[in-house]
Parts: sequence; C-alpha cells; structure tokens
Amino acid sequence: MIAKISSGKDTAGLIRYLFDIEKATDHTDPHLVASWDGFAPDPGRSDDFVATRRLLVADLDLRVKQARRLDRAPARYVWHCSLRAASTDRKLSDEDWADIARRVVAATGIAPQGDPDGCRWVAVRHAPDHIHIAATKVRGDLSTARHWNDYLTADRELANIEKDYGLHQVVRGDRTAAKRSTRAEQEKARRTGHETTARERLRFAVRTAVSVATSPEEFLHILGATDDILVEVQRFPSGDIRGYKVAVEGDTNTIGESIWYSGSSLAPDLSFPQIRDRLTAVEKPDAITDRPSAPWLDAAIVTERIPLDLDRGDDAAAQAHIAALGEALDALPLLSPKEIRPRLRQAAAAFERATRSRVQAEHASARTLRGAIRAMRTQPFPRDGALLAMFLDVAILAVVAAGRWHQLHRHDQQVVAAHETLVHLQSAYDQAAAVPLAVLAHRKPPTPTSQRFVTLVHQTVPAYAQQVLDDRAWTALAAALAEAETVGHEPGILLQEAASQRTLGDARSPARTLTWRIRRLVQRPDPSSRVRPFPGPREAPASSLVTRSLRLNYPKRNL
Repeated sequence: MIAKISSGKDTAGLIRYLFDIEKATDHTDPHLVASWDGFAPDPGRSDDFVATRRLLVADLDLRVKQARRLDRAPARYVWHCSLRAASTDRKLSDEDWADIARRVVAATGIAPQGDPDGCRWVAVRHAPDHIHIAATKVRGDLSTARHWNDYLTADRELANIEKDYGLHQVVRGDRTAAKRSTRAEQEKARRTGHETTARERLRFAVRTAVSVATSPEEFLHILGATDDILVEVQRFPSGDIRGYKVAVEGDTNTIGESIWYSGSSLAPDLSFPQIRDRLTAVEKPDAITDRPSAPWLDAAIVTERIPLDLDRGDDAAAQAHIAALGEALDALPLLSPKEIRPRLRQAAAAFERATRSRVQAEHASARTLRGAIRAMRTQPFPRDGALLAMFLDVAILAVVAAGRWHQLHRHDQQVVAAHETLVHLQSAYDQAAAVPLAVLAHRKPPTPTSQRFVTLVHQTVPAYAQQVLDDRAWTALAAALAEAETVGHEPGILLQEAASQRTLGDARSPARTLTWRIRRLVQRPDPSSRVRPFPGPREAPASSLVTRSLRLNYPKRNL
C-alpha cells in the first residue's frame, strides 16, 4: 500500500474534487468511510449534495477560522493523504478502509488515538482500490498539528497494515535513493527527443567521472571535459573547493538560464564531500606495469574477494566494497567494446541503487579495489575478450553476494536493484564470453587427457561434477586445464584451488566459473601463488596478491 501526502490551502477545492463524478470520470460512488467523530455530513449519501458538501467544508474549517482570528492558523492548513492498495490485493470493505484511515491519521500525528483535540478529518472513497484522507491541521486547542516526517510515519504504519490485512508488501526504501526525475522533467525530455531526463544524464556523467578519477581535482577536470556538460565549481574564501553544480548544455528554463543541479540533488553520495572522501581512499600505484593484461587481471582478482569481504561481519567495510563495485560497473562502459556497452550501462544504472544504504561506508577498506579499477583505464582494451569475460564472471558473483548482504540487512530496494543488475550483467557476460570460450573449446585436449580431467573433476568437486561435465563449457575448462599443465601447473592442485576459492552454488555455469578461475591462477605474475590455496574468509595471508598493494602507476589524462 502506498501513501502520497501533500499540503494545501483550499478545503473546499479538495472536497469538491473528491466528490466530483463529472470531470473525474474514474470516480464512482464517492462517499465517506470514516471521519474524526463518526458523524461528519456525507455529501455522497445526502439528498442535497451541494448543501451537505458546504456543511462538510464548514465543519472541517471551523478550527481554522477560529485560529485565524488569533493569527495562529498555518498558511497551508489542508492535509491531504491518498492511500492506494496494490492491484493484486483483495478488495477491501468500507470498514477495512475506515480502520486503515484511523491508523494512518493516528500514526502521522493528525489525530493521535485517544486525543480529544486531534484534527478534524474525513476519509473519502471514490474507487475500489484507494481512499483519500482530507484534514485541516488546526487542533482543538487551536495549535497546529505536529506531523513532521508524516510520510515516513505513514509508511511505517502501512507496512504493519499490509501484514495485518495480508496485503502485498511494498518494497520500501531507507531514504538513500537518488531523487527521481519530476513529471515536468520527464515531459521535457520527451518533448526534446531524449530517452532520459537531464537529471539522469547528469547523474550518469558524474558517476562515470568519479569511477575513473584518482583525486577530487581530476574528477572536476574529467567532468568539465565531458561533452554537453557544464560545470561550476564553488569555493570558500580561502580558495578551497566547497562544492560543484552541473547542467546539461542547452537545458534552460523559461528565461533562458541554464538549469543547474548540485551533486547532492543528483544522489546522496554525489555531493562533493562524499566524492572527496571516496577519492582520497584510492590506492595510488607507484610503478607502471609492462603487462597489458595486468590491470584487468588484478581488478578481477580483487573483485573476486568481495564475497569474502562481505562475510567478515564488518558492515562499514562491506558497504565500502559494494560502493567500489558500483564504481567498477560505472567504469566498464568506458573501457569495453562498443557492442557490449548498452548492457553494461543498464547494469551500472540498476546497481546504482544498491551502492548506498544507511550503513556508513569506511571507504579506506576498499582502496585496493578502487586503485585496481582506475589502473584499468591506462591500458587499451585487450583484443582477447577473455579478460572482460573473466572480470564479468567475478562481478556477477560479487553482485549476488551484495544482494545477499542487503537482504540480510533488510535493504529491500537494494535487493531489488541487485537482482535487476544481474539480468543485465549476465546478458553482457554471455555476449563477452561467447568468443573466448569458443576459442578455448577449439583447443580441446586429446581424449585420454580429457578423461583424466573427468576423473579429477569427480575427485575435486563431487557435488558439482555432473553439472560441470554436462555443461557446454566443459570443453573450454578441459582446454584451460591442459594449457595450464603445459606451462608447468599441476591440474589437480590447480582445480582444487579454483574450486576452494568460493562455493559454486551461486554460479549459473560452474564449468565457466572454474575456467576463468583457472585462467586467473595461471596468469598471476608471482610463480609462488600458482598452487597456493585461496585464503578463506578468516585466514587471508598478508602476502596474497589480493591483499598486497598493487604496484601500478599511470599518468593522469583525460578520457
């Protein structure tokens, strides 16, 4: 059940609308289901509709007029709340709606239960699935009702009502969601031929700039160099940066002035202080690598540890890793082939809601991941799409873990966002992995070698053995094991290490997941790490590639 609450200053106009059946053609049989004392005049059940409607307005406005004589009436004295049931809910009776209305006005402070001085209100039903509550905000003692945060208190009460009445339980937020585009912004976007509003385009541009910047100053430089984006930096008298605001070039108001948005109006985590805190928690590499694949490989290895990091019980660190994962998804469309970018943009946009919660992130905990992601921009995208597929494979498992962490903390909207992200990310992965897996499959080892690997699979992952062997990616896994053996790895130990890194239960295709894990293990630059068991969530050695500092340096440049 959803509530919409607003304030106004015209009781007669609101009552006229609620009982109208001529202009509002969707209104049927408007009538009262409840009122402040149970005896309010009901125009919908009266022979003299107009006179009864006027009498109802006069009764509602009585205290407002009294308070106005004492100059104590609020300017916007009308309180309007609509309550709508879900389309899948059963039809509620008038008695049900009356009880719901009483609970809502009590919870919001309009008419607390047992308070004889509560405000005057009525609940009008003019459709099967919703009611409207109209109230005047002057109490019996002529003071103004205390109804601050009425939307939140109403929403909490509606959650209880849904359980008590067996209704559909709405996915509720925690007030960390980005502000939605207004109807006016949406209509303007349609008129100008844009698929997204200016607010949404600016949010995407800012998040993308944050995902690849290594300092607050570079963030502003990258953002200012973005096509069609205007940036205005605000400074303290000392010259230090206080904040910023952005606008889409050509997006103007009625007098031709650019429409500016502050970072915090785009999303809670896009204010300049929030961005500064994140970017000062980016690990700074100190040596450039001569391995083109190194940044992608290192980013995949660090991302692979996110599920373990989320299981450690440190909520502040977990929230930081989820936020850093969001930055990785924001950066991918810039770093990937053109044909896969639409899906990656959709995944990043969906996961944006999952990157924030009421848990305060300790961004320093995710500095290694942030450093690895920024190092990726220094290298051209490898022609071998295997590195992108490898990264997407671990990113999918990280998103699954993020969704599970949010579910554990009852972050309903974030859970939905994670599930939506998986749809887009898995589609992007399927597209990215098709060619690399096919290339591997063409290098299928001889039958005796394959049979030996079959035995290894049964010995190493007995619970998933048949699923792995029946998978279309089995030939690619066998080829990966054969290639690893050729360069000196022991296939049995390698397969055991790959299987122990993380449960295969979250993987859609255990064979593909094992293939990419083995490829990562083989490509690690440190020979001593080839057969070292992957550290468990409680025993990660300090010398592990995942936990040590990434030694990658790169010059700052524009995208």
